[in-house]
Amino acid sequence: MDRGLPADPGQRPEKRVDRAIQIARRTGMEIKIAAKVDDTDREYFETVVEPMLKDPLTEYLGEIGDGEKGDFLGRARALLFPIDWPEPFGLVMIEAMACGTPIIAYANGSVPEVIEHGVTGFLVEDLDDAVRAVERIPTLSRRRCREVFEERFSARRMAHDYVAVYERLVGAEPALTFVA
Repeated sequence: MDRGLPADPGQRPEKRVDRAIQIARRTGMEIKIAAKVDDTDREYFETVVEPMLKDPLTEYLGEIGDGEKGDFLGRARALLFPIDWPEPFGLVMIEAMACGTPIIAYANGSVPEVIEHGVTGFLVEDLDDAVRAVERIPTLSRRRCREVFEERFSARRMAHDYVAVYERLVGAEPALTFVA
């Protein structure tokens, strides 16, 4: 099993791949980055990320397909998600939990709603917090990460929640409408 640290796929500056590489360097762990570099983000990649790839513990794999993602995330020790913006959802966090992989993430946007601190990963505020969180990864249960995924984010759970909403709507009184 690989057990390196993958970074969130995506080379956008606000995804902070550079920060993920710094975290890995400080812990002395290998980091693997799987991401597509869009033309709009090429300058960031070439000026900030690419020079950091010279580190022997840092490997850039390029874009991977859906068929490879489960293995990539499932073999990881943890997913680094050091974003620098108010992430609206963070699908890659859900994908990691589906593989039983815990997450270390900056507490921006929806991240605190997705990660259960100390259960499915660690919410961090800065680089020092993130480094300490990497050291605490062995205290988390990969099985519990998968269970939380099933409880909160599986297709079964989503379908159940949709049915509950529809049942409430069918049983509710019609709303007033306004046409201008």
